[in-house]
Amino acid sequence: MAHDPDQSSRGVHADAHRHAIDADAVQSRARAYATSKGLPFTAMRQRVLALLAASGKPMAAYEIAEKLSDARRVQAVQVYRALEFLQEAGCVHRLASQSSYFACDHLHGNGETVVFMVCSQCGAVQEAASDLVARGLRGVAKTTGFKPLHPIIELEGECADCTSEPVR
Repeated sequence: MAHDPDQSSRGVHADAHRHAIDADAVQSRARAYATSKGLPFTAMRQRVLALLAASGKPMAAYEIAEKLSDARRVQAVQVYRALEFLQEAGCVHRLASQSSYFACDHLHGNGETVVFMVCSQCGAVQEAASDLVARGLRGVAKTTGFKPLHPIIELEGECADCTSEPVR
């Protein structure tokens, strides 16, 4: 039997403060991206994006494949292909620290430094762009001659909702 992360030790309150995704907006953006590239917006791409948008939390590719499987088993490679496309479209982000993916319904500027704040208690992810962090990273990279392509920072900690919860 597969482990259902929604029933994990993170507790039931994890559902209480998931980030609401505008599924229609993110689907429209993905369709527009596909059209601009002359590519189809396949049923698999649509299903993966819809699942991530509805989930409101990061999910691993194998978890996505399991949840999308019905009478016909969805292979992880199909999910990885869809995720790659959706990342290129800017509709999905990958959390490297967790090897998981989540839907994003807002636009990021080209080369914008994004900070992902991941709650270690409930799994919620908040994201913010930061010019201050971007300047610091560019300065550090310049000293070594490194050229960042996709500046992303992941912070693990506790979200405001979990921090304010009483100890049980």
